[in-house]
Amino acid sequence: MISSPPQFPDAISVNLVSSLLSLLVKENFQLQGPNVIRVASASSPTPHRSLFHTIQQLGLGAVSVDFLATVASFPNPDDKIRSTSLKVQGGGNSGNALTCAARLGLNPRLISKVANDSQGKGILEELEADGVNTFFFIVSEEGNSPFTYVIVDNQTKTRTCINTPGYPPLIPEELSHSSLLSALDGANMVYFDGRHPETALLVAKEAARKNMPILVEAERKREGLDDLLEFANYAVCSAKFPQAWTEAPSVPSALISMLLRLPKLKFVIVTMGEDGCIMLERSVNGGSDAEEIDVHSILESLKQRKDDNKTIPTCISSVATRLTSNGIGTLTGRLFLGTAEKIPPSELVDTTGAGDAFIGAVLYVFLFLALCAGMPQEKMLPFAARVAATGCRALGARAGLPLRTDPRLAGFL
Repeated sequence: MISSPPQFPDAISVNLVSSLLSLLVKENFQLQGPNVIRVASASSPTPHRSLFHTIQQLGLGAVSVDFLATVASFPNPDDKIRSTSLKVQGGGNSGNALTCAARLGLNPRLISKVANDSQGKGILEELEADGVNTFFFIVSEEGNSPFTYVIVDNQTKTRTCINTPGYPPLIPEELSHSSLLSALDGANMVYFDGRHPETALLVAKEAARKNMPILVEAERKREGLDDLLEFANYAVCSAKFPQAWTEAPSVPSALISMLLRLPKLKFVIVTMGEDGCIMLERSVNGGSDAEEIDVHSILESLKQRKDDNKTIPTCISSVATRLTSNGIGTLTGRLFLGTAEKIPPSELVDTTGAGDAFIGAVLYVFLFLALCAGMPQEKMLPFAARVAATGCRALGARAGLPLRTDPRLAGFL
């Protein structure tokens, strides 16, 4: 017999609960207490693997081939220099994020478009080898697949990307209604990186109609992104996006503005590289009767509690309270300050795709641990930061992405 299911965030769809409970019965699992799952029989075949592979995400966005060249230092105009190493591997925000999720044990599927050329074939083969379902890709007989030149500066540990988009672009007419329904069938969360805006909006509307949670990546202002954000339950932003989008005077005030402007949004995270991340979560229970406190004061108090001597990622959070910002408004919520891992210079190779890895780890937390193990936000942010930092120790966005069994993740799960 299976007891009552554990508590889980309201954004996790009913589909996830149903599929997990069905699998638990099939695999002879039992729930004990609020968060513990055990196997009732030692003869059950690889139960954790079966359980993970019922948890599916649908992503729609960018894929590419990355041509990565490391150089001693970035060239000046009209310079001629030699690369110190060269690597060719898959890239693109959605491709990277879902590859990360797959390596952590989830079962993602991706909608995107490539051409029927050698680069397109390589993109598909690499994704499939990592466990990303490419069944819903559109393959054009003409045009070119997207590719990116990435120059990695060994001196400053920065990278410069020069992207050539795929052609022809993905359009909604290429995704039939039956294919759309099949892609969404069984998915427990939908992720968009802001590319292919018209097709993304089509998928987002159907996902919202089915009450599926939606995570949107907001890297920079793009055509159609405003419409897509209207459907977002969760958002992960680059460091510059919140202020660019809201025109607010600071990052904390911009996060309040985003949650006020987007009523469906439950939390927003802004990633800031070596400066860590800030997360603002809307509170629906508690805090509404609290005194108003300026959000900047809350952030400063969190920074004062930060232990600068720690090299591993950490998270400090406020209690739920009424957060206010002059000229922006007031919101009941919690503020989180996440620190980045301090990677020794000798180990830092390339930051390409670090934000994508962070998102892949967030997807993992929400789609498995938030339900089955009750991982709080205070652990989600350090885990995502550790996954991103692990990826920075190899050249390219994917070469260093860890498996779920990687011992470097053990203390964060």
